[in-house]
Amino acid sequence: MALEGLAMKLEGYDAVLSECLNRKDVREGKRVHAHMIKTHSPPIYLRNRMLVFYCKCDCLRDAREMFDEMPDRDVVSWTAMISGYSQKGFSSKALDIFLQMLRSGAQANEFTFATILTSCVGNYGLDYGRQVHSLIIRSSYDSHMYVGSSLLDMYAKAGSIHEARAVFEGLPPGRDIVACTAIISGYAQSGLDEEAIELFRKLQNEGMSSNYVTYASVLTSLSGLAAVNQGKQVHSHVLRLQLPAYVVLQNSMIDMYAKCGNLSYARRIFDHMTERSVISWNAMLVGYGKHGKGEEVVELFKLMRKEKRVKPDRVTFLAVLSGCSHGGGGMEDIGLGFFDEMLTRKDGIGAELEPDIEHYGCVVDLLGRAGRFEQALRLIKDMPFEPNAALWGSLLGACRVHSNLHIGEFVGRRLLEMEPENAGNYVILSNLYASSGRWEEARKLRGIMMEKAVRKEPGRSWMELDQTLHTFHASDHTHPKKEEVHAKVKEMVVKFREEAGYEPDLSCVLHDVDNEQKEKILLGHSEKLAIAFGLISTRPGIPLRVIKNLRICVDCHNFAKFVSKLYTREVTIRDKNRFHHIVGGICSCGDY
Repeated sequence: MALEGLAMKLEGYDAVLSECLNRKDVREGKRVHAHMIKTHSPPIYLRNRMLVFYCKCDCLRDAREMFDEMPDRDVVSWTAMISGYSQKGFSSKALDIFLQMLRSGAQANEFTFATILTSCVGNYGLDYGRQVHSLIIRSSYDSHMYVGSSLLDMYAKAGSIHEARAVFEGLPPGRDIVACTAIISGYAQSGLDEEAIELFRKLQNEGMSSNYVTYASVLTSLSGLAAVNQGKQVHSHVLRLQLPAYVVLQNSMIDMYAKCGNLSYARRIFDHMTERSVISWNAMLVGYGKHGKGEEVVELFKLMRKEKRVKPDRVTFLAVLSGCSHGGGGMEDIGLGFFDEMLTRKDGIGAELEPDIEHYGCVVDLLGRAGRFEQALRLIKDMPFEPNAALWGSLLGACRVHSNLHIGEFVGRRLLEMEPENAGNYVILSNLYASSGRWEEARKLRGIMMEKAVRKEPGRSWMELDQTLHTFHASDHTHPKKEEVHAKVKEMVVKFREEAGYEPDLSCVLHDVDNEQKEKILLGHSEKLAIAFGLISTRPGIPLRVIKNLRICVDCHNFAKFVSKLYTREVTIRDKNRFHHIVGGICSCGDY
Protein backbone atom coordinates (compact mmCIF):
# COMPACT_ATOMS: atom_id res chain seq x y z
CA MET A 1 0.00 0.00 0.00
CA ALA A 2 2.80 2.41 0.94
CA LEU A 3 4.75 1.51 -2.20
CA GLU A 4 1.79 2.13 -4.49
CA GLY A 5 1.09 5.55 -2.96
CA LEU A 6 -1.30 7.59 -5.09
CA ALA A 7 -1.56 4.69 -7.55
CA MET A 8 -3.40 2.65 -4.94
CA LYS A 9 -6.84 1.81 -6.33
CA LEU A 10 -10.03 1.95 -4.29
CA GLU A 11 -10.56 -1.80 -4.72
CA GLY A 12 -7.18 -2.31 -3.08
CA TYR A 13 -8.32 -0.56 0.11
CA ASP A 14 -11.31 -2.86 0.26
CA ALA A 15 -9.08 -5.96 0.12
CA VAL A 16 -6.58 -4.61 2.69
CA LEU A 17 -9.37 -3.63 5.08
CA SER A 18 -10.84 -7.15 4.82
CA GLU A 19 -7.47 -8.61 5.79
CA CYS A 20 -7.13 -6.19 8.74
CA LEU A 21 -10.61 -7.12 9.93
CA ASN A 22 -9.85 -10.84 9.71
CA ARG A 23 -6.77 -10.28 11.87
CA LYS A 24 -8.50 -7.70 14.12
CA ASP A 25 -5.43 -5.55 13.44
CA VAL A 26 -6.53 -2.09 14.61
CA ARG A 27 -3.13 -0.44 14.07
CA GLU A 28 -2.90 -1.49 10.42
CA GLY A 29 -6.55 -0.61 9.89
CA LYS A 30 -5.89 2.93 11.10
CA ARG A 31 -2.91 3.20 8.71
CA VAL A 32 -5.19 2.16 5.85
CA HIS A 33 -7.69 4.80 6.96
CA ALA A 34 -5.02 7.52 7.08
CA HIS A 35 -3.58 6.56 3.67
CA MET A 36 -7.05 6.48 2.13
CA ILE A 37 -7.93 9.98 3.43
CA LYS A 38 -4.60 11.48 2.31
CA THR A 39 -4.62 10.05 -1.19
CA HIS A 40 -8.29 9.93 -2.15
CA SER A 41 -11.71 11.32 -1.41
CA PRO A 42 -13.17 7.96 -0.37
CA PRO A 43 -16.62 7.07 -1.66
CA ILE A 44 -19.35 6.30 0.86
CA TYR A 45 -19.00 2.54 0.52
CA LEU A 46 -15.35 2.69 1.64
CA ARG A 47 -16.17 4.97 4.55
CA ASN A 48 -18.83 2.44 5.55
CA ARG A 49 -16.22 -0.32 5.35
CA MET A 50 -14.00 1.65 7.74
CA LEU A 51 -16.97 2.25 10.04
CA VAL A 52 -17.78 -1.48 10.17
CA PHE A 53 -14.08 -2.23 10.77
CA TYR A 54 -13.90 0.05 13.82
CA CYS A 55 -17.17 -1.31 15.23
CA LYS A 56 -16.13 -4.93 14.85
CA CYS A 57 -12.73 -4.21 16.40
CA ASP A 58 -14.41 -2.65 19.48
CA CYS A 59 -13.17 0.85 18.61
CA LEU A 60 -16.52 2.57 19.08
CA ARG A 61 -14.97 5.96 19.81
CA ASP A 62 -13.09 5.89 16.48
CA ALA A 63 -16.22 4.62 14.75
CA ARG A 64 -18.34 7.45 16.15
CA GLU A 65 -15.71 10.05 15.27
CA MET A 66 -15.64 8.82 11.70
CA PHE A 67 -19.43 8.60 11.56
CA ASP A 68 -19.79 12.22 12.72
CA GLU A 69 -17.25 13.42 10.11
CA MET A 70 -18.91 11.63 7.16
CA PRO A 71 -20.07 14.20 4.56
CA ASP A 72 -22.83 11.84 3.41
CA ARG A 73 -24.46 8.84 5.03
CA ASP A 74 -26.62 6.09 3.60
CA VAL A 75 -28.69 3.42 5.34
CA VAL A 76 -25.59 1.22 5.69
CA SER A 77 -23.76 3.98 7.61
CA TRP A 78 -26.63 4.46 10.04
CA THR A 79 -27.19 0.72 10.51
CA ALA A 80 -23.48 0.04 11.09
CA MET A 81 -23.27 2.64 13.86
CA ILE A 82 -26.51 1.44 15.47
CA SER A 83 -25.25 -2.14 15.32
CA GLY A 84 -21.91 -1.17 16.87
CA TYR A 85 -23.58 0.38 19.90
CA SER A 86 -26.22 -2.32 20.17
CA GLN A 87 -23.78 -5.24 20.13
CA LYS A 88 -21.77 -3.69 22.96
CA GLY A 89 -24.82 -3.08 25.12
CA PHE A 90 -25.03 0.71 24.63
CA SER A 91 -28.78 0.60 24.02
CA SER A 92 -29.52 4.27 24.70
CA LYS A 93 -26.81 5.41 22.26
CA ALA A 94 -28.11 3.02 19.60
CA LEU A 95 -31.61 4.46 20.06
CA ASP A 96 -30.24 8.03 19.85
CA ILE A 97 -28.58 7.26 16.50
CA PHE A 98 -31.80 5.67 15.26
CA LEU A 99 -33.76 8.83 16.17
CA GLN A 100 -31.15 10.98 14.38
CA MET A 101 -31.56 8.75 11.34
CA LEU A 102 -35.34 9.21 11.30
CA ARG A 103 -35.02 12.98 11.70
CA SER A 104 -32.52 13.12 8.83
CA GLY A 105 -35.11 11.63 6.51
CA ALA A 106 -33.09 8.45 5.84
CA GLN A 107 -35.17 5.33 5.30
CA ALA A 108 -34.51 2.32 7.52
CA ASN A 109 -34.29 -1.12 5.93
CA GLU A 110 -34.88 -4.61 7.33
CA PHE A 111 -31.38 -4.77 8.84
CA THR A 112 -31.83 -1.42 10.59
CA PHE A 113 -35.12 -2.49 12.16
CA ALA A 114 -33.83 -5.93 13.19
CA THR A 115 -30.77 -4.30 14.79
CA ILE A 116 -32.54 -1.52 16.69
CA LEU A 117 -35.04 -3.98 18.17
CA THR A 118 -32.19 -5.64 20.09
CA SER A 119 -31.67 -2.31 21.89
CA CYS A 120 -35.28 -2.09 23.07
CA VAL A 121 -34.47 -3.36 26.56
CA GLY A 122 -34.73 -2.15 30.15
CA ASN A 123 -37.52 -0.24 31.88
CA TYR A 124 -38.79 1.49 28.74
CA GLY A 125 -37.70 -1.17 26.26
CA LEU A 126 -41.20 -2.46 25.60
CA ASP A 127 -42.52 1.04 24.93
CA TYR A 128 -39.68 1.76 22.51
CA GLY A 129 -40.18 -1.64 20.89
CA ARG A 130 -43.86 -0.97 20.27
CA GLN A 131 -43.02 2.37 18.66
CA VAL A 132 -40.47 0.66 16.41
CA HIS A 133 -43.13 -1.95 15.63
CA SER A 134 -45.48 0.77 14.39
CA LEU A 135 -42.70 2.12 12.14
CA ILE A 136 -42.12 -1.38 10.82
CA ILE A 137 -45.81 -1.70 9.90
CA ARG A 138 -45.81 1.71 8.20
CA SER A 139 -42.68 0.70 6.26
CA SER A 140 -44.31 -2.61 5.20
CA TYR A 141 -41.62 -4.77 6.84
CA ASP A 142 -43.99 -6.48 9.29
CA SER A 143 -44.19 -9.64 7.19
CA HIS A 144 -40.43 -9.77 6.60
CA MET A 145 -39.03 -12.95 8.20
CA TYR A 146 -35.80 -11.38 9.47
CA VAL A 147 -37.57 -8.39 11.02
CA GLY A 148 -40.41 -10.54 12.36
CA SER A 149 -38.00 -12.86 14.17
CA SER A 150 -36.32 -9.89 15.87
CA LEU A 151 -39.69 -8.37 16.71
CA LEU A 152 -41.11 -11.45 18.38
CA ASP A 153 -37.80 -11.98 20.19
CA MET A 154 -38.05 -8.44 21.59
CA TYR A 155 -41.61 -9.00 22.82
CA ALA A 156 -40.73 -12.40 24.31
CA LYS A 157 -37.74 -11.05 26.24
CA ALA A 158 -39.92 -8.20 27.53
CA GLY A 159 -42.40 -10.76 28.90
CA SER A 160 -45.14 -9.91 26.38
CA ILE A 161 -45.47 -13.43 25.08
CA HIS A 162 -48.98 -12.91 23.65
CA GLU A 163 -47.74 -10.05 21.47
CA ALA A 164 -44.80 -12.22 20.44
CA ARG A 165 -47.18 -15.01 19.44
CA ALA A 166 -49.31 -12.56 17.43
CA VAL A 167 -46.20 -11.47 15.49
CA PHE A 168 -45.25 -15.12 14.94
CA GLU A 169 -48.68 -16.05 13.62
CA GLY A 170 -48.56 -13.02 11.28
CA LEU A 171 -45.38 -14.20 9.56
CA PRO A 172 -45.79 -15.69 6.08
CA PRO A 173 -45.78 -19.47 5.50
CA GLY A 174 -42.41 -21.16 5.64
CA ARG A 175 -41.31 -19.58 8.93
CA ASP A 176 -37.61 -20.20 9.44
CA ILE A 177 -35.93 -21.93 12.37
CA VAL A 178 -34.87 -18.60 13.90
CA ALA A 179 -38.48 -17.44 14.26
CA CYS A 180 -39.67 -20.83 15.51
CA THR A 181 -36.87 -21.07 18.07
CA ALA A 182 -37.44 -17.48 19.25
CA ILE A 183 -41.10 -18.09 20.08
CA ILE A 184 -40.44 -21.45 21.78
CA SER A 185 -37.63 -19.83 23.78
CA GLY A 186 -39.97 -16.97 24.68
CA TYR A 187 -42.51 -19.33 26.20
CA ALA A 188 -39.72 -21.15 28.09
CA GLN A 189 -38.27 -17.90 29.46
CA SER A 190 -41.74 -16.82 30.59
CA GLY A 191 -42.17 -20.02 32.58
CA LEU A 192 -44.96 -21.20 30.28
CA ASP A 193 -43.45 -24.64 29.99
CA GLU A 194 -46.50 -26.60 28.85
CA GLU A 195 -47.23 -24.02 26.14
CA ALA A 196 -43.61 -24.20 24.93
CA ILE A 197 -43.75 -28.00 24.60
CA GLU A 198 -47.17 -27.89 22.93
CA LEU A 199 -45.91 -25.35 20.36
CA PHE A 200 -42.72 -27.35 19.76
CA ARG A 201 -44.75 -30.45 18.92
CA LYS A 202 -47.09 -28.47 16.68
CA LEU A 203 -44.20 -26.95 14.72
CA GLN A 204 -42.46 -30.32 14.46
CA ASN A 205 -45.61 -31.79 12.93
CA GLU A 206 -45.59 -28.90 10.46
CA GLY A 207 -42.09 -29.89 9.36
CA MET A 208 -39.84 -27.64 11.43
CA SER A 209 -36.17 -28.69 11.49
CA SER A 210 -34.86 -28.00 14.97
CA ASN A 211 -31.34 -26.86 15.79
CA TYR A 212 -29.37 -27.01 19.04
CA VAL A 213 -30.86 -23.72 20.30
CA THR A 214 -34.37 -25.09 19.79
CA TYR A 215 -33.57 -28.24 21.73
CA ALA A 216 -31.93 -26.22 24.52
CA SER A 217 -35.13 -24.18 24.92
CA VAL A 218 -37.30 -27.31 24.90
CA LEU A 219 -35.10 -28.93 27.55
CA THR A 220 -35.47 -25.80 29.70
CA SER A 221 -39.25 -26.23 29.62
CA LEU A 222 -39.06 -29.95 30.30
CA SER A 223 -36.87 -29.26 33.33
CA GLY A 224 -39.52 -26.86 34.64
CA LEU A 225 -42.15 -29.58 34.25
CA ALA A 226 -39.76 -32.31 35.52
CA ALA A 227 -40.93 -34.41 32.56
CA VAL A 228 -37.95 -36.75 32.62
CA ASN A 229 -39.28 -39.30 30.13
CA GLN A 230 -39.96 -36.60 27.54
CA GLY A 231 -36.53 -35.16 28.33
CA LYS A 232 -34.94 -38.53 27.60
CA GLN A 233 -36.79 -38.61 24.28
CA VAL A 234 -35.36 -35.22 23.29
CA HIS A 235 -31.89 -36.37 24.40
CA SER A 236 -32.19 -39.49 22.23
CA HIS A 237 -33.34 -37.38 19.28
CA VAL A 238 -30.32 -35.09 19.67
CA LEU A 239 -28.01 -38.13 19.70
CA ARG A 240 -29.65 -39.59 16.57
CA LEU A 241 -29.21 -36.29 14.74
CA GLN A 242 -25.50 -36.37 15.73
CA LEU A 243 -25.53 -32.67 16.56
CA PRO A 244 -22.13 -31.28 17.54
CA ALA A 245 -21.43 -31.20 21.29
CA TYR A 246 -22.53 -27.61 21.84
CA VAL A 247 -21.84 -26.55 25.43
CA VAL A 248 -25.17 -24.70 25.71
CA LEU A 249 -27.09 -27.84 24.73
CA GLN A 250 -25.15 -30.05 27.15
CA ASN A 251 -25.72 -27.50 29.93
CA SER A 252 -29.46 -27.68 29.26
CA MET A 253 -29.32 -31.48 29.51
CA ILE A 254 -27.48 -31.33 32.84
CA ASP A 255 -30.04 -28.86 34.17
CA MET A 256 -32.97 -30.94 32.88
CA TYR A 257 -31.79 -34.23 34.41
CA ALA A 258 -30.87 -32.57 37.71
CA LYS A 259 -34.27 -30.84 38.00
CA CYS A 260 -36.01 -34.08 37.05
CA GLY A 261 -34.29 -35.86 39.93
CA ASN A 262 -31.85 -37.95 37.87
CA LEU A 263 -28.47 -36.77 39.15
CA SER A 264 -26.56 -39.79 37.82
CA TYR A 265 -27.54 -38.90 34.21
CA ALA A 266 -26.67 -35.25 34.82
CA ARG A 267 -23.23 -36.15 36.19
CA ARG A 268 -22.58 -38.56 33.33
CA ILE A 269 -23.14 -35.79 30.78
CA PHE A 270 -21.02 -33.41 32.86
CA ASP A 271 -18.12 -35.88 33.10
CA HIS A 272 -18.11 -36.57 29.35
CA MET A 273 -18.00 -32.89 28.32
CA THR A 274 -14.82 -32.03 26.43
CA GLU A 275 -15.30 -28.37 27.28
CA ARG A 276 -17.12 -26.90 30.28
CA SER A 277 -18.26 -23.35 30.87
CA VAL A 278 -18.96 -21.85 34.29
CA ILE A 279 -22.65 -22.52 33.57
CA SER A 280 -21.85 -26.26 33.29
CA TRP A 281 -20.27 -26.29 36.74
CA ASN A 282 -23.05 -24.15 38.22
CA ALA A 283 -25.79 -26.40 36.82
CA MET A 284 -24.21 -29.47 38.41
CA LEU A 285 -23.52 -27.70 41.71
CA VAL A 286 -27.10 -26.36 41.93
CA GLY A 287 -28.40 -29.83 41.08
CA TYR A 288 -26.52 -31.45 43.95
CA GLY A 289 -27.58 -28.65 46.31
CA LYS A 290 -31.30 -28.96 45.49
CA HIS A 291 -31.07 -32.67 46.30
CA GLY A 292 -29.46 -31.95 49.69
CA LYS A 293 -26.14 -33.48 48.67
CA GLY A 294 -23.88 -30.96 50.38
CA GLU A 295 -20.77 -33.15 50.42
CA GLU A 296 -20.98 -33.68 46.66
CA VAL A 297 -21.31 -29.90 46.22
CA VAL A 298 -18.10 -29.30 48.16
CA GLU A 299 -16.19 -32.07 46.36
CA LEU A 300 -17.24 -30.78 42.93
CA PHE A 301 -16.29 -27.21 43.88
CA LYS A 302 -12.85 -28.42 44.99
CA LEU A 303 -12.47 -30.18 41.63
CA MET A 304 -13.39 -26.96 39.81
CA ARG A 305 -10.69 -25.10 41.70
CA LYS A 306 -8.15 -27.86 41.19
CA GLU A 307 -8.65 -27.92 37.40
CA LYS A 308 -8.24 -24.11 37.19
CA ARG A 309 -9.83 -24.02 33.73
CA VAL A 310 -12.95 -22.08 34.67
CA LYS A 311 -13.20 -19.32 37.27
CA PRO A 312 -16.07 -19.48 39.78
CA ASP A 313 -18.57 -16.64 39.54
CA ARG A 314 -21.23 -15.26 41.89
CA VAL A 315 -23.68 -18.02 40.99
CA THR A 316 -21.03 -20.64 41.78
CA PHE A 317 -20.63 -19.36 45.32
CA LEU A 318 -24.41 -19.09 45.71
CA ALA A 319 -24.70 -22.74 44.71
CA VAL A 320 -21.95 -23.79 47.12
CA LEU A 321 -23.37 -21.83 50.07
CA SER A 322 -26.88 -23.11 49.36
CA GLY A 323 -25.55 -26.65 49.00
CA CYS A 324 -23.88 -26.44 52.42
CA SER A 325 -27.14 -25.10 53.88
CA HIS A 326 -29.29 -27.89 52.43
CA GLY A 327 -26.64 -30.53 53.09
CA GLY A 328 -27.22 -30.63 56.86
CA GLY A 329 -24.91 -32.78 58.96
CA GLY A 330 -22.91 -29.91 60.41
CA MET A 331 -21.88 -28.42 57.08
CA GLU A 332 -22.55 -24.88 58.28
CA ASP A 333 -18.91 -24.31 59.25
CA ILE A 334 -17.72 -25.40 55.80
CA GLY A 335 -20.16 -22.96 54.24
CA LEU A 336 -19.01 -20.18 56.58
CA GLY A 337 -15.44 -20.92 55.49
CA PHE A 338 -16.32 -20.34 51.83
CA PHE A 339 -18.20 -17.16 52.75
CA ASP A 340 -15.14 -15.92 54.67
CA GLU A 341 -13.05 -16.48 51.53
CA MET A 342 -15.37 -14.13 49.66
CA LEU A 343 -15.16 -11.50 52.42
CA THR A 344 -11.37 -11.66 52.75
CA ARG A 345 -10.73 -12.36 49.03
CA LYS A 346 -8.62 -15.43 49.62
CA ASP A 347 -7.49 -17.91 46.93
CA GLY A 348 -7.42 -15.29 44.19
CA ILE A 349 -11.01 -14.15 44.72
CA GLY A 350 -11.32 -10.64 43.27
CA ALA A 351 -13.53 -7.68 44.04
CA GLU A 352 -15.99 -8.87 41.38
CA LEU A 353 -16.92 -11.73 43.75
CA GLU A 354 -17.65 -9.57 46.76
CA PRO A 355 -20.76 -11.09 48.38
CA ASP A 356 -24.11 -9.49 47.61
CA ILE A 357 -27.46 -9.70 49.40
CA GLU A 358 -28.18 -13.18 47.99
CA HIS A 359 -24.93 -14.59 49.39
CA TYR A 360 -25.72 -13.09 52.80
CA GLY A 361 -29.20 -14.61 52.52
CA CYS A 362 -27.71 -18.07 51.96
CA VAL A 363 -25.52 -17.71 55.05
CA VAL A 364 -28.47 -16.52 57.17
CA ASP A 365 -30.40 -19.58 55.96
CA LEU A 366 -27.42 -21.80 56.78
CA LEU A 367 -27.11 -20.40 60.32
CA GLY A 368 -30.87 -20.54 60.86
CA ARG A 369 -31.04 -24.20 59.89
CA ALA A 370 -28.29 -24.92 62.42
CA GLY A 371 -30.21 -23.02 65.12
CA ARG A 372 -27.51 -20.35 65.42
CA PHE A 373 -29.95 -17.46 65.57
CA GLU A 374 -27.86 -14.92 67.48
CA GLN A 375 -25.06 -15.31 64.95
CA ALA A 376 -27.55 -14.91 62.09
CA LEU A 377 -28.93 -11.69 63.60
CA ARG A 378 -25.39 -10.30 64.08
CA LEU A 379 -24.62 -11.02 60.44
CA ILE A 380 -27.81 -9.22 59.34
CA LYS A 381 -26.94 -6.24 61.55
CA ASP A 382 -23.35 -5.98 60.24
CA MET A 383 -23.94 -6.63 56.53
CA PRO A 384 -23.67 -3.66 54.11
CA PHE A 385 -27.23 -4.16 52.80
CA GLU A 386 -30.75 -3.61 54.05
CA PRO A 387 -32.25 -7.07 54.67
CA ASN A 388 -34.89 -8.04 52.13
CA ALA A 389 -38.00 -10.18 52.50
CA ALA A 390 -36.30 -13.34 51.17
CA LEU A 391 -33.63 -13.10 53.86
CA TRP A 392 -36.09 -12.53 56.71
CA GLY A 393 -38.30 -15.29 55.27
CA SER A 394 -35.56 -17.92 55.49
CA LEU A 395 -34.93 -16.93 59.12
CA LEU A 396 -38.64 -17.12 59.97
CA GLY A 397 -38.77 -20.62 58.48
CA ALA A 398 -35.87 -21.62 60.71
CA CYS A 399 -37.65 -20.20 63.75
CA ARG A 400 -40.67 -22.37 62.93
CA VAL A 401 -38.56 -25.54 62.73
CA HIS A 402 -36.64 -24.77 65.94
CA SER A 403 -39.73 -23.34 67.74
CA ASN A 404 -37.92 -20.07 68.49
CA LEU A 405 -40.85 -17.78 69.19
CA HIS A 406 -38.76 -14.91 70.60
CA ILE A 407 -36.84 -14.25 67.37
CA GLY A 408 -39.63 -15.60 65.16
CA GLU A 409 -42.08 -12.99 66.46
CA PHE A 410 -39.61 -10.17 65.75
CA VAL A 411 -38.81 -11.47 62.26
CA GLY A 412 -42.45 -12.22 61.46
CA ARG A 413 -43.59 -8.69 62.33
CA ARG A 414 -40.88 -7.25 60.10
CA LEU A 415 -42.07 -9.48 57.26
CA LEU A 416 -45.70 -8.50 57.69
CA GLU A 417 -44.66 -4.86 57.28
CA MET A 418 -42.60 -5.62 54.16
CA GLU A 419 -44.98 -8.13 52.54
CA PRO A 420 -48.51 -7.56 53.87
CA GLU A 421 -49.95 -9.63 51.00
CA ASN A 422 -47.76 -12.74 51.50
CA ALA A 423 -50.00 -15.39 53.08
CA GLY A 424 -47.08 -17.70 53.94
CA ASN A 425 -45.68 -15.27 56.52
CA TYR A 426 -49.03 -15.10 58.36
CA VAL A 427 -49.25 -18.88 58.40
CA ILE A 428 -45.75 -19.49 59.79
CA LEU A 429 -46.03 -16.83 62.48
CA SER A 430 -49.53 -18.01 63.41
CA ASN A 431 -48.25 -21.58 63.73
CA LEU A 432 -45.38 -20.36 65.92
CA TYR A 433 -47.89 -18.73 68.25
CA ALA A 434 -50.06 -21.84 68.29
CA SER A 435 -47.15 -24.20 69.02
CA SER A 436 -46.23 -22.00 72.00
CA GLY A 437 -49.79 -22.04 73.34
CA ARG A 438 -50.44 -18.40 72.49
CA TRP A 439 -53.78 -19.12 70.88
CA GLU A 440 -55.15 -15.60 71.16
CA GLU A 441 -52.26 -14.07 69.14
CA ALA A 442 -52.62 -16.85 66.56
CA ARG A 443 -56.35 -16.15 66.26
CA LYS A 444 -55.79 -12.38 65.94
CA LEU A 445 -53.21 -12.88 63.22
CA ARG A 446 -55.52 -15.10 61.21
CA GLY A 447 -58.25 -12.53 61.69
CA ILE A 448 -56.02 -9.78 60.28
CA MET A 449 -55.27 -12.04 57.35
CA MET A 450 -58.97 -12.56 56.64
CA GLU A 451 -59.69 -8.82 56.98
CA LYS A 452 -57.03 -7.99 54.41
CA ALA A 453 -58.28 -10.79 52.16
CA VAL A 454 -54.74 -12.17 51.88
CA ARG A 455 -54.79 -15.25 49.68
CA LYS A 456 -52.26 -17.97 49.05
CA GLU A 457 -51.12 -18.75 45.55
CA PRO A 458 -53.13 -21.81 44.45
CA GLY A 459 -51.31 -25.07 45.00
CA ARG A 460 -50.64 -27.28 42.02
CA SER A 461 -48.92 -30.67 41.79
CA TRP A 462 -48.25 -32.90 38.84
CA MET A 463 -46.83 -36.27 37.91
CA GLU A 464 -45.55 -37.66 34.62
CA LEU A 465 -46.98 -41.04 33.67
CA ASP A 466 -46.52 -42.67 30.26
CA GLN A 467 -45.17 -39.34 28.93
CA THR A 468 -48.38 -37.57 29.97
CA LEU A 469 -48.46 -34.90 32.67
CA HIS A 470 -51.29 -35.38 35.16
CA THR A 471 -51.95 -32.12 37.03
CA PHE A 472 -53.91 -31.71 40.27
CA HIS A 473 -55.09 -28.55 42.03
CA ALA A 474 -56.25 -28.26 45.63
CA SER A 475 -59.58 -30.10 46.07
CA ASP A 476 -59.41 -30.97 42.36
CA HIS A 477 -62.55 -32.31 40.72
CA THR A 478 -61.42 -32.03 37.10
CA HIS A 479 -59.17 -35.07 36.64
CA PRO A 480 -60.77 -38.01 34.77
CA LYS A 481 -60.04 -40.28 37.75
CA LYS A 482 -61.16 -37.79 40.41
CA GLU A 483 -63.55 -40.22 42.11
CA GLU A 484 -60.93 -42.95 42.42
CA VAL A 485 -58.28 -40.46 43.58
CA HIS A 486 -60.40 -38.96 46.37
CA ALA A 487 -61.53 -42.43 47.48
CA LYS A 488 -57.88 -43.53 47.60
CA VAL A 489 -56.93 -40.55 49.79
CA LYS A 490 -59.67 -41.45 52.29
CA GLU A 491 -58.53 -45.08 52.27
CA MET A 492 -54.94 -44.02 52.92
CA VAL A 493 -55.91 -41.80 55.86
CA VAL A 494 -57.75 -44.70 57.52
CA LYS A 495 -54.72 -46.95 56.97
CA PHE A 496 -52.29 -44.37 58.38
CA ARG A 497 -54.45 -43.74 61.44
CA GLU A 498 -54.86 -47.44 62.24
CA GLU A 499 -51.29 -48.54 61.52
CA ALA A 500 -49.18 -45.48 62.39
CA GLY A 501 -51.32 -43.12 64.49
CA TYR A 502 -51.46 -40.40 61.85
CA GLU A 503 -53.42 -37.26 62.70
CA PRO A 504 -53.70 -34.40 60.16
CA ASP A 505 -51.80 -31.26 61.19
CA LEU A 506 -54.69 -28.78 61.22
CA SER A 507 -52.36 -25.81 61.81
CA CYS A 508 -51.56 -25.95 58.09
CA VAL A 509 -55.08 -24.73 57.24
CA LEU A 510 -55.61 -20.97 56.94
CA HIS A 511 -59.40 -20.86 57.00
CA ASP A 512 -61.35 -20.11 60.14
CA VAL A 513 -63.59 -23.20 60.02
CA ASP A 514 -64.24 -26.16 62.32
CA ASN A 515 -61.76 -29.04 62.60
CA GLU A 516 -63.79 -31.40 60.42
CA GLN A 517 -63.77 -28.87 57.60
CA LYS A 518 -60.05 -28.20 58.12
CA GLU A 519 -59.31 -31.90 57.74
CA LYS A 520 -61.34 -32.02 54.55
CA ILE A 521 -59.34 -29.09 53.14
CA LEU A 522 -56.05 -30.78 54.10
CA LEU A 523 -57.01 -34.04 52.40
CA GLY A 524 -57.68 -32.09 49.22
CA HIS A 525 -54.13 -30.73 48.96
CA SER A 526 -52.77 -31.23 45.46
CA GLU A 527 -49.70 -33.28 46.46
CA LYS A 528 -51.88 -35.81 48.32
CA LEU A 529 -54.08 -36.19 45.23
CA ALA A 530 -51.02 -36.66 42.99
CA ILE A 531 -49.56 -39.31 45.33
CA ALA A 532 -52.89 -41.14 45.49
CA PHE A 533 -53.11 -41.09 41.69
CA GLY A 534 -49.58 -42.52 41.53
CA LEU A 535 -50.51 -45.39 43.83
CA ILE A 536 -53.58 -46.17 41.74
CA SER A 537 -51.79 -45.96 38.41
CA THR A 538 -48.48 -47.77 39.02
CA ARG A 539 -47.41 -51.24 40.09
CA PRO A 540 -46.42 -51.88 43.73
CA GLY A 541 -42.83 -50.88 44.44
CA ILE A 542 -42.57 -48.34 41.61
CA PRO A 543 -41.10 -45.02 42.87
CA LEU A 544 -43.45 -42.03 42.92
CA ARG A 545 -42.25 -38.65 41.66
CA VAL A 546 -44.37 -35.52 42.32
CA ILE A 547 -43.70 -31.87 41.47
CA LYS A 548 -45.22 -29.02 43.53
CA ASN A 549 -45.31 -25.35 42.50
CA LEU A 550 -45.14 -24.16 46.15
CA ARG A 551 -43.31 -25.31 49.26
CA ILE A 552 -44.80 -28.53 50.59
CA CYS A 553 -46.78 -28.11 53.82
CA VAL A 554 -45.89 -30.00 57.01
CA ASP A 555 -48.95 -32.27 56.84
CA CYS A 556 -48.37 -33.30 53.22
CA HIS A 557 -44.71 -33.96 54.05
CA ASN A 558 -45.77 -36.25 56.91
CA PHE A 559 -48.37 -37.87 54.63
CA ALA A 560 -45.68 -38.65 52.02
CA LYS A 561 -43.48 -40.20 54.73
CA PHE A 562 -46.31 -42.54 55.73
CA VAL A 563 -46.82 -43.49 52.06
CA SER A 564 -43.13 -44.35 51.77
CA LYS A 565 -43.15 -46.45 54.94
CA LEU A 566 -46.50 -48.25 54.77
CA TYR A 567 -46.68 -48.78 50.99
CA THR A 568 -42.94 -49.51 50.64
CA ARG A 569 -42.52 -46.85 47.99
CA GLU A 570 -39.70 -44.42 47.35
CA VAL A 571 -41.34 -40.99 47.15
CA THR A 572 -39.62 -37.98 45.57
CA ILE A 573 -41.23 -34.55 45.81
CA ARG A 574 -39.73 -31.48 44.18
CA ASP A 575 -41.18 -28.37 45.76
CA LYS A 576 -40.34 -24.69 45.28
CA ASN A 577 -37.17 -24.97 47.39
CA ARG A 578 -35.65 -28.41 46.97
CA PHE A 579 -36.05 -32.15 46.46
CA HIS A 580 -37.44 -34.38 49.18
CA HIS A 581 -36.27 -37.99 48.77
CA ILE A 582 -38.30 -40.15 51.14
CA VAL A 583 -37.33 -43.78 51.75
CA GLY A 584 -38.73 -45.92 54.56
CA GLY A 585 -40.43 -42.90 56.11
CA ILE A 586 -37.21 -40.86 56.33
CA CYS A 587 -36.73 -37.71 54.23
CA SER A 588 -33.45 -36.37 52.89
CA CYS A 589 -34.40 -32.87 54.12
CA GLY A 590 -34.20 -33.96 57.75
CA ASP A 591 -37.79 -32.67 58.17
CA TYR A 592 -36.63 -29.09 57.64
